[in-house]
Amino acid sequence: MITIRNRTFDEERALYGTDGAELTGCRFDGPADGESALKESRNITVRDSYFNLRYPFWHDRHLSIRGCEMTENCRAALWYSDDVEIADTRLHGIKALRECSDVTLEGCDIDSPEFGWSVRGIRMKDCRAAGEYFMMRAERLRFDHVSLHGKYSFQYISDAVFSDCSFDTKDAFWHARNVLVKDSVIRGEYLAWYCENVTFENCTLIGTQPLCYCRGLRLIRCRMEQADLAFERSDVEAEITTPVDSIKNPRSGRITLPEAGRIIMDDPEARGQIVFSR
Repeated sequence: MITIRNRTFDEERALYGTDGAELTGCRFDGPADGESALKESRNITVRDSYFNLRYPFWHDRHLSIRGCEMTENCRAALWYSDDVEIADTRLHGIKALRECSDVTLEGCDIDSPEFGWSVRGIRMKDCRAAGEYFMMRAERLRFDHVSLHGKYSFQYISDAVFSDCSFDTKDAFWHARNVLVKDSVIRGEYLAWYCENVTFENCTLIGTQPLCYCRGLRLIRCRMEQADLAFERSDVEAEITTPVDSIKNPRSGRITLPEAGRIIMDDPEARGQIVFSR
């Protein structure tokens, strides 16, 4: 294990293929504008360092990043890497995490379009995130106390659990499979269309035309606000604790709620039951 402190690197592949290094207070920045500083490296710990160049962590293994800053110029920072731990770090470059596996993020600030595509096995806790197409096609997600602002989030994900989260994101969870969302608030239009085996438990769901064309959809003690034309052509079992603006043509299942402003049943294939709880 080598130790590198307070150095600046700007050349191409500055530390390429390093096996066993601890970097503290380093800067990856400068006029040479080099890329891929730590590509193909392993057993790397980076602390309190600054990244302003592209592609620093590609094809790495056993990587720990703490207290670092990755600027908007640090594009595509982590790709094809395994066994990654990131804590108290700013990730502000586009496409910051892709095709990685076994990743843990805690206390991070993420502002990154197209973040987390095709990641397998990611745990995120106490993080703030913003960006479009967040976590598309990711598998095995575990999120705890994560806030997100964006669009088109969690599309095509599978095998995920979200707890105590707050999401403000349009078109979230489209085509998602095998997902549990607990004790969370989700705000956005067109929630979770075409999803399969998705459960919302003790959640607040806010926005127009939610939960259409779903299969195996469950709502357990959920609130719904500003929800109109909900559940169109969905197979759904739902226990809703608030009135809903309108429900349209649920295909099958049972929806229990205190009140609906309007019920539209003009599709002969719509056989879902709507039961008022009071």
